[in-house]
Amino acid sequence: MDRRAPLGLMTVLCLGIAFLYIPMLVLIGYSFNASSLVSVWGGFSLDWYVVLFHNRQILQAAWLSLKVAMIASSIALVLGTLAAVALVRFSNFRGRFLLVGMANAPLVMPEIITGITQLLLFVSMLKLFGWPGRGMTTIVISHVAFCCAYVTVTVQSRLASVDRDLEEAAMDLGATPFRAFVDTTLPIISPALVSSWLLSFTLSLDDLVISSFVSGPRSSTLPMVIYSKVKLGISPDVNALASLIICVMGFIVLVAGFLLHRAERRRERDIQLAARMG
Repeated sequence: MDRRAPLGLMTVLCLGIAFLYIPMLVLIGYSFNASSLVSVWGGFSLDWYVVLFHNRQILQAAWLSLKVAMIASSIALVLGTLAAVALVRFSNFRGRFLLVGMANAPLVMPEIITGITQLLLFVSMLKLFGWPGRGMTTIVISHVAFCCAYVTVTVQSRLASVDRDLEEAAMDLGATPFRAFVDTTLPIISPALVSSWLLSFTLSLDDLVISSFVSGPRSSTLPMVIYSKVKLGISPDVNALASLIICVMGFIVLVAGFLLHRAERRRERDIQLAARMG
């Protein structure tokens, strides 16, 4: 049996993983560097973490970014799921082509174009209606706009493969269409919902370009603060901050993966039990 192809694939996979994760491990290691020079090892120390937790600017920016990411990803999850349901369950309705275009446009639109257009929109709205002032509100609205596209595409692909017979059976037993959807279809597409929320949260937390256009003078997000510091040279406390973000996001992904895997196994057991009883 020829094993060259699998060996080659494994080699490429290992190289890709190493290229992705080795720099992260190096960054985490240097976050414990006692030296103020990032590239020179001066011994093990936690001083930069202490400096980080006393940096008011970074703490405020981190809290703002977390609030924006949680609010934007939650709103985008609801709106994107509704858009996915409309596109999958209702094949013919007026405005479908427009909805498809609006749902997919943020995926291919350059961020700088999106940022400029949204800035012009908010400036015009402020002149006409006196709302919204540039700050957290405008950042959330902008992040919801592009996160909805990712939610719609993710949920739509999962929802299209769901068998509607389960909903029809639930409605035959007296459930309303909404209750049938919540009790049967929603648990099935829950992995897609969780994945799209995590993706939206990460994209919102990481966004720099759009936030730079729509933010106000006192609403700098964490990527904006980090970018302003990196332009002047990489600071060791930035290494500590990046290490904390990597560890926290990695923990969230592991927990979400574990919960999704457990839910999938429980669903498979329920299906097997129902088949035996039937």
